Amino acid sequence: MRKQEIRERPWAGRLAPPIVMMGVPFDQVSVEQTLGIVREMIEEGRPHLLATANVDFLAQVQEDEGLRRILVDADLVVCDGTPLVWMSRLLGDALPERVAGSDLVPLLLDLAAGQGYRVYFLGGRDEVLGTALEKIRERWPALEVAGMYSPPFAPLEKMDHEDICRRIREARADMLFVSFGCPKQEKWLARNYREAGVPVAVGVGATIDFLAGAVKRAPVWMRKTGLEWFYRVMQEPRRLAGRYWKDIRVVGPGLVRQFLAMRPRGGVVSVVAGGDEVENGGKGGKGTMVLVLPERLDALAARDGGLWAEAEAGAGSTMIADARATVFVDSTGTGRLIRFARMARERGGAFILAGPTVDLLRTLDLMKLRGFFTIAADMEAAVVLAEKMNQGRA
Repeated sequence: MRKQEIRERPWAGRLAPPIVMMGVPFDQVSVEQTLGIVREMIEEGRPHLLATANVDFLAQVQEDEGLRRILVDADLVVCDGTPLVWMSRLLGDALPERVAGSDLVPLLLDLAAGQGYRVYFLGGRDEVLGTALEKIRERWPALEVAGMYSPPFAPLEKMDHEDICRRIREARADMLFVSFGCPKQEKWLARNYREAGVPVAVGVGATIDFLAGAVKRAPVWMRKTGLEWFYRVMQEPRRLAGRYWKDIRVVGPGLVRQFLAMRPRGGVVSVVAGGDEVENGGKGGKGTMVLVLPERLDALAARDGGLWAEAEAGAGSTMIADARATVFVDSTGTGRLIRFARMARERGGAFILAGPTVDLLRTLDLMKLRGFFTIAADMEAAVVLAEKMNQGRA
């Protein structure tokens, strides 16, 4: 996504900070909250990108910075993986529940049928689309299916994006479900969802196959116990066994490293950082807000509304985060930094980390997120940089 096109998300301030796992920020939302946010997106009318990230996403972003940036910039990222919900508990800030794409899509179709929203299906196999449409009309007779299209198979760069977007625009859909597989569907969406002009766009993987009955869902008990992946491997061993084995080899050790580096620790959360020049909500020059980060930016500090409220209110300007005293950051603290960086961009400003400690930089490197932040060596350099940025926007 292009930075200048990041727009404000009115619902973000109502949510707890995202929890970041291996570089992917998961929004702390339940299924019910997700459906409510989707309604807000449609009522707002402008295009939004929703992602349902699972273990395979975590494995892929370790080598694919483009996919990682798409997920950091997405309007909403939900957790499609029971093992990841379990891991969030160990990291000290449990996600409310799994929001699986294959469970979410039928609920979105319920919502669409009840509210008169129009839906468009892109991708899937030609031989499956007809059956899927029959099944959908049987289950949701009131649903307005604006269109279904399976474009000729081609690499992303050789697809006829203009023609596909034209078809979708002419269909006047409210929801777009893209089934190209990860990461192709996420990259197609990041490139085209604005041009397609649909208020809610989401990659759904094999969900069209599930709707058509071409692929069966795992039994409920396997979904609840985190074994759905095993059921899927038994269905398609040639296609999925290698992928899931790679996911286990990459994500298992990666989450262990994150747990060891960010595991919850005892002690009192500090809400005042060392440094005499500024206070939270203070000014670091004309048009610049200064936020003093706490010594321990853990889940408790990240959720402390009193610590962040004034800075959030002033995030329309360039924001300097004084990180000189921050020696511990956990998964939710990282999510809070990502949210603030995005908030400043949404409001036409910028976010600068000033004087980050070795511990903070080590955390950002572990999450492969250092490149997502503008970093200044100290407060003086940060103020100079902020002045240049402000002048450039004047």
